[in-house]
Amino acid sequence: MENKYVYSFGEGLAEGTADMKNLLGGKGASLAEMASLGISVPPGFTITTEACLLYFDSGNRLPRKLWAEILTHLGQLENTVGKKFGDASNPLLVSVRSGARVSMPGMMDTVLNLGLNEETTQGLGHQTGDTRFAFDCYRRFIAMFGNVALGIDYGRFETILARKKKKRNIQVDTDLTAQNLESIIHQFRALIKKNVDEEFPDDPMAQLKQAIQAVFLSWNTPRAVTYRKLNQIPNDWGTAITVQAMVFGNMGTSSATGVVFTRNPATGEKKFFGEYMINAQGEDVVAGIRTPNPIAELEAEMPEAYNSLVNVYQKLENHYRDMQDLEFTIENNHLYMLQTRDGKRTVSAAIKIAMDMVYEGLISKQEALMRIPADQLDQVFHPMIDSTVTSKALAKGLGASPGAAVGKIVFTPERAQEMAEKKERVILVRMETSPEDIHGMSVAQGILTARGGMTSHAAVVARSMGKPCVSGCSDLHVDFRKKKCSLNGTILKELDSITLDGTTGRVILGAVPLIRPRLTSNITRMMSLAGENRTLTIRANADTPHDAFVARDFGAQGIGLCRTEHMFFDEGRILLMRKMILTDDPNKQAETLKKLLPIQRGDFTQIFKVMEGLPVTIRLLDPPLHEFLPNASKEIKILAKEMKLSQSALVKKISSMRETNPMLGLRGCRLGIVFPEIYRMQTRAIIEAACKLVKKGMKVFPEIMIPLVAHVNEFTKVRDEIVEVAQEIIEKSEVKLSYQIGTMIELPRAAITADEIAKEADFFSFGTNDLTQTTFGLSRDDAGSFLTSYLEQGVLEKDPFVTVDEAGVGSLMKIAVEKGKSVNPDLHLGICGEHGGDPASIEFFHTLGLDYVSCSPYRVPTAILAAAQASIKHR
Repeated sequence: MENKYVYSFGEGLAEGTADMKNLLGGKGASLAEMASLGISVPPGFTITTEACLLYFDSGNRLPRKLWAEILTHLGQLENTVGKKFGDASNPLLVSVRSGARVSMPGMMDTVLNLGLNEETTQGLGHQTGDTRFAFDCYRRFIAMFGNVALGIDYGRFETILARKKKKRNIQVDTDLTAQNLESIIHQFRALIKKNVDEEFPDDPMAQLKQAIQAVFLSWNTPRAVTYRKLNQIPNDWGTAITVQAMVFGNMGTSSATGVVFTRNPATGEKKFFGEYMINAQGEDVVAGIRTPNPIAELEAEMPEAYNSLVNVYQKLENHYRDMQDLEFTIENNHLYMLQTRDGKRTVSAAIKIAMDMVYEGLISKQEALMRIPADQLDQVFHPMIDSTVTSKALAKGLGASPGAAVGKIVFTPERAQEMAEKKERVILVRMETSPEDIHGMSVAQGILTARGGMTSHAAVVARSMGKPCVSGCSDLHVDFRKKKCSLNGTILKELDSITLDGTTGRVILGAVPLIRPRLTSNITRMMSLAGENRTLTIRANADTPHDAFVARDFGAQGIGLCRTEHMFFDEGRILLMRKMILTDDPNKQAETLKKLLPIQRGDFTQIFKVMEGLPVTIRLLDPPLHEFLPNASKEIKILAKEMKLSQSALVKKISSMRETNPMLGLRGCRLGIVFPEIYRMQTRAIIEAACKLVKKGMKVFPEIMIPLVAHVNEFTKVRDEIVEVAQEIIEKSEVKLSYQIGTMIELPRAAITADEIAKEADFFSFGTNDLTQTTFGLSRDDAGSFLTSYLEQGVLEKDPFVTVDEAGVGSLMKIAVEKGKSVNPDLHLGICGEHGGDPASIEFFHTLGLDYVSCSPYRVPTAILAAAQASIKHR
């Protein structure tokens, strides 16, 4: 049986269904589903994603069989609507629109009004009795086709249009006369002839073939590739194409077009939300070139069409059981639906919508949790403007994407990228954004546009990225050539600082202090639900009492990694540490360690207090000792004076301690074996702090972790030292203290011989940062010079330092888990590398059977949600 590459849809006809997104794309599947529900959609057909891949495999050519199938369905469409494609007296016009299986707003191409030439334009004018309307469609078609199929910058068509409006003193496109439009059409065609050295194609069949090919090719435009990379969308999916009979929102005051959401996509409020334009086509709304009207105003202008729209949106939300993003056109007061899809939303909105829909009985608690993007959850903790600080807004636009951002003004996406590479925070300021700006938007702190509404490209993309955005700021005027802008009369230059409030739409001069927001009741409810649905325990990596407090406040159930080396970098302690490292006199070394003991004991006491009743895993000193030594001449001078040495002698001593490859040198447990006094001091500090608190009636659960173990003998040697010191203190304190001793599994040999180590250890904690380095044989600090290239060229699918490498590192972890559990069924298993906060990695750790993950304090909510989602998915 031959493959079917084209599926029809329309009134009483639906060859596809909603669950065929992978084949028909989101747009094609939704049109078929709406048709089957009896909703009015313009008829048409969908060319599948498989056809797109076939096109690429055929050397970017349309195979004859595919083209023949398209023509067959075009003939069926002609019969359905009673019009003929290319006919001079009764022309059928079509739209050609992309539609990937997941929403990629504005990233691929669309051509509207296809099928027009001089003859069919006259026919359309006679058919409708409106020559101006026909010319308006034709000029739109030439510009879109010229841009999409012929590669001419759309701005050049806009310049011709703007010049004509200025000459005629016209403010909006709808005031252009038929004669004005006819003149513009001639200029558009002349521009194309000049640029491609051939006439604009008048054959509708040639137009259709070129448009289909161009839309397929738009899957691989730089903006589409960038968007897929940012959103981890596979490159081999391809896009479907819908070819659909045109309906016209630009037929006068009885026609309109718009984009609406069944709930507010920024806040999640259950309120019909969106915008429309009278006498316009869909691209006018999403492109942001004109600022549209709020959807509520449509009720007064077109009450019947508005009521139909309300009925449709309610029907679709109940059918899909999710917030929908709808595109519609009203032609002579008749409503047509052009698309429905699950609406892009902020994380705050996603949480509120999910929790509300549970309450409304639309979805289950588990479905609600699965709808919240764990990898974006940290956005709900994005900064807000400090309300206690007095600030005056320069201008006000639409609060299109919530949150606040401070940065330096840049006017181009290229400049934004350049400044971001220098670690500068920038605000991208544009008249309006286009899909080509995606690379600049992705690195900017926030986005400000002069034009566009709440459903414009800037607003939709900013919300999906979790970036603050103010759009439709009519008091903003941008002069790109002079690199300056005017905000309500105030002139600002490139790199001047401004603050955006994407919640209220305010634009403020200068950098205003920002604060972290408070958790809402919906977030609290969601986190509670997540806690009920997960099996993994979530701990935090915390080195200070403050970090421990933040972690516990966010729901951490203990500390999975307390890095003791961070405690020594404080200005008052580093000098002691340096003197201890550099002295050759054992007595002086012991004296310095004696001074460090109460300091360490105080650190652990405070952390134990904050985490009372919860386990605290403390890693003994891990980094190479030279990392504590000074490099700057000023610091060397101070240290030399303290140690009563000449600077040259001290420099020589420091140089002698440098290692060729320090990350594989004298560090971790090797330090504890060569310099046992250091680990003995740290053990004493930990156990003394714990015993002191136990005497006061507090519950303390210390876990001492030995780093960088490769051989079981290393572990047992250090463990025996720890036990000796600990037991002495416990007996002397006359308290009952339970403690555990375990190790980090961060070397391949440790993973492979995990059964030997597990016989002696109470727990394993996978140090996936170092395990990744040693498995790949690369340095995380140096890999930046080539990892980006590896990802771009597809050598690696994901950065192994962001998402755990399941095939390599993951296999070693699996070996360690299985071998460790085989000899020690009570062995406690966790992970404390950066992967502990990555949702994709957390799912893998869940399947591996770990007991806990540990991550940075601010990633704890993300980890809790990701753990719940992993549990639900694999239940």
